Amino acid sequence: MNDLSAFPITRKWPAQHPDRIQLYSLPTPNGVKASILLEETGLPYEPHLVSFETNDQLSPEFLSLNPNNKIPAIIDPDGPNGQPLALFESGAILWYLADKSGRFLPQAAAARFETLQWLMWQMGGLGPMFGQLGFFHKFAGKDYEDKRPRDRYVAESKRLLGVLEQRLAGRRWVMGDEYTIADIAIFPWVRNLVGFYGAGELVEFDRFPQVQRALAAFVERPAVQRGLEIPARD
Repeated sequence: MNDLSAFPITRKWPAQHPDRIQLYSLPTPNGVKASILLEETGLPYEPHLVSFETNDQLSPEFLSLNPNNKIPAIIDPDGPNGQPLALFESGAILWYLADKSGRFLPQAAAARFETLQWLMWQMGGLGPMFGQLGFFHKFAGKDYEDKRPRDRYVAESKRLLGVLEQRLAGRRWVMGDEYTIADIAIFPWVRNLVGFYGAGELVEFDRFPQVQRALAAFVERPAVQRGLEIPARD
């Protein structure tokens, strides 16, 4: 029997299955990266909803696992050398789970580092820029009279979509025929941009047919469809 009592987070979210990976998350673009990959790999896991409505991410228990108060975060009771491992940051979690499962990250060195390059591209550019555009277009920023901040993020989002469009030309996925963690990192954010944020017209999404094609293929995957709803909202 795995004992996770050393992790204070389990006091707020008790583990019913302590032998499984514990996922603390919310179905946001960053959160679903982890749930989608877990669904794709079939690794046993137990999801726990971290509700922003009740500021769960600011609770002492959650901060004990991730002092940066962001989702997702995990505890793997069977980490390296059989010891429990706690991780936060969605990119680090994708990398770790791909390594653990031996899937969705190429073994060949060159392709492996190229995949990680696109993972970092999403983390450092696509996600933050799309998130800022969402703030200025859908949330509180939409009321600002000065539209220059919004337009800055519109322009950068278009540029990033252009980079992705060029990359996908002649390729099924970001890395070619092989579906990888790069796709799992990127496409939840693209989906959110044109769906939840409603910014498709703003960024002229029709100009990016390769991105549209790959996004459609992504959301058709059964594991993606499941992962997009995990953890289930109360």
